[in-house]
Parts: sequence; C-alpha cells; structure tokens
Amino acid sequence: MSIDVVVSDDLQLSRLALTALLERSEEIQVVGAANSGPAALEFAQAHRPDVVIMSFEGADNPAITIAEKIAGLPGCRSLLLATAFTRSVVRQAFTGGIDGMVQRSAPPRQFFEAIHRVHRGERVFDAELTVAALGNGDCPLSLRQLSVLEYISRGDTVVEIAARLHLCEGTVRNYLSSAVAKLGARNRIDALRIAQNSHWI
Repeated sequence: MSIDVVVSDDLQLSRLALTALLERSEEIQVVGAANSGPAALEFAQAHRPDVVIMSFEGADNPAITIAEKIAGLPGCRSLLLATAFTRSVVRQAFTGGIDGMVQRSAPPRQFFEAIHRVHRGERVFDAELTVAALGNGDCPLSLRQLSVLEYISRGDTVVEIAARLHLCEGTVRNYLSSAVAKLGARNRIDALRIAQNSHWI
C-alpha cells in the first residue's frame, strides 16, 4: 500500500525536483503539488493525503502555521523541509503538533525514512538539530511556557495563543502565570523581557 504524499513549495523547480525524487520510490505516490501553503491546506482538507511535505524558508513564513493546521486534520500528517530551523521554530513545531522536520541537506534515504516514520504515526525531528535548538542552558521554563511567551512577543492575545496551541484560554493564562513566577518577574511583559535578554527566545 503506497503512501499518498503532497508536495508544497513556492518555487517551481524545487517543487518539481522534490516530486521527481519522491516518485523514485515504489512505496510513495505523489497525489498533488501545491505552489503555496494555503493551496496545500486546501488540498489536504479536500483529499486527506497521508503526508504533506512543506518547504519552509524562515520564522515568518506562514508554512509552519499551515503545517500545524494540516497536522490537526484527521488522517493527515505534516513534514517540514528546510535549510535550517531556528530555536523558536523547533519549539513551535513541537508544541503545535507538527509531525516532523527534515533538513534539506539530509540524504534521500533519511528523507524517505522520515516520510515512512511520520506515516506510521511517529514524530521525526533530527536529533542534532533539536538538541541545538532546544538547548537553553539554565532556562527554568518549559517548552510550553517558552512557546506562549514567544507568541506574546509577536503580539498575539491569549485567545489567539489558545487557538494556535489547541489549548483553553485558562491553560494559556496558567502557563503565563507560572512563567512569571519562575522568573521572579513583575508581569508577563517583564517575563518576556527576561527571557529575551537571556536569549531563551
């Protein structure tokens, strides 16, 4: 039984190259190619492919938010492909339910293995990349607390953060309160300042 895959990449040559690579595998069937994140999400909502592979080019790229939405669809998994991932992106992927992240420098064998593992329901994150991204030294905050503070730094409200992380608003407020307490901060803005000055986010 083949794995139905959708490729999403803004660049046509990159999209075609990825498609050609995937079609070399007898166990993978490319059922769609999207030239944007929104197009990939629309396809996934309509056809429910097994795995959506999304090229990702930076922290401000909407691909990561769309990959979170795809990962939340019944029967769909999302896999991000990029040259590099920042610390905040890896944390957002962990807490947002994205199923995997693969570096473009990975050999094809590793890329194919990641697709199979994600399809089986595993979460696939490159160990070296993840350790480097999540290594916060003496940071007392959990990944959830850091993620909530990062969203606060972007100007998101509690309601918006709750929706993004699939949490209730009270839980988000609890994460903020506990972060403030752990850091000995006056309020959430002070907690954000401490975290940023310490280079935790």
